[in-house]
Amino acid sequence: MAGSVEAKHGSLRLLERLAHRATVERVEHATRRMRGITIVGTGLIGLDWMPGQQVRVMFKDPTQLRTWLSPRDLAGMSRTYSLWDYDREAGRYQLIVMDHAGDGPGTRWSRTVQPGDTIFVGSPEGRFVARVPSSYHLFIGEETAAVCFGAILRGLPAGTPALGVLQAGTPEDHLDLPGGDGFVRVELGDRVASPSQVLLDAVRSLILPEGAGTAYLAGEAKTIQAIRRHLLNERGWTRPAILTKPFWTPGKRGLE
Repeated sequence: MAGSVEAKHGSLRLLERLAHRATVERVEHATRRMRGITIVGTGLIGLDWMPGQQVRVMFKDPTQLRTWLSPRDLAGMSRTYSLWDYDREAGRYQLIVMDHAGDGPGTRWSRTVQPGDTIFVGSPEGRFVARVPSSYHLFIGEETAAVCFGAILRGLPAGTPALGVLQAGTPEDHLDLPGGDGFVRVELGDRVASPSQVLLDAVRSLILPEGAGTAYLAGEAKTIQAIRRHLLNERGWTRPAILTKPFWTPGKRGLE
């Protein structure tokens, strides 16, 4: 009996390190289909972070073992979101969350969350981050990629060339990105999103600088694959120079 109690307490301590209790400070519209959600907590102070990384948001208290019995249960009550920005000294996360169609746990949370709500969030993680130095940085993706792109752009050294193609459903769905004034913006409208021929055609028309850059491809998985093949086979890019992050594809979960 003593051993099981110690094991339970050990699991709780582990979860407490992985899940920081925090408070929702502000909720606001970022675009027509995106909500900015600011989260603050003492457990978020001084964490390691690289722009482009993501955090896991848990919609139930994971330190209460009765809320989950298996890793699948834990995954079902949480979602990962890219950090738009992070204030290490204040312990403040800034998220921008896409309002997806449907009624999944992440969608329900983003639609109903209010200032003052208690939430549990993980530490920043992930390897989809800026690769510096690089002669230039190429960003290609749609709404789900815009948040991590914004964070990476904000963190690039001053004067670093950056360009790209950003897709949104309508002109009102585009997220303003720091340093993104020179980006090509296209709209999907009612055309097929998986794969997106609109985004691929825009990339094919893009004039790139001379030299070897770094490409960041994020968003819908099939579209990313098609654009990656284009860069490899038609533009002569090398595989190590292309970073990919598939966030979603129809009918499949867990890509983030």
